Amino acid sequence: MTYEVVISEAATETFQDIRIQVENRWGAKYADQFEERIAHVLEIISSAPFVFKSIAFDVNIRKAFIHRNCSMFYEIDGSIIIILFFWDNRQDPIFL
Repeated sequence: MTYEVVISEAATETFQDIRIQVENRWGAKYADQFEERIAHVLEIISSAPFVFKSIAFDVNIRKAFIHRNCSMFYEIDGSIIIILFFWDNRQDPIFL
């Protein structure tokens, strides 16, 4: 079964912020590779959404590791996967 992937407005904004940061720090080539990693993870979760670990307080929300500096949070709602936001792992922990 293939799940439909929906990207929230917050995910779009946080992705753009992190991509700009990556490009400014390491250049356009690395930013493009970062985008490719995200596309690869989106392919994975569209066919196997339970592959990444759920967060402690809600089993429907999962954290996908993109890079040591970035994670993506998404929610499974029936046959739809909602990309909630991207997180810069160098920030303070979001969930304790």
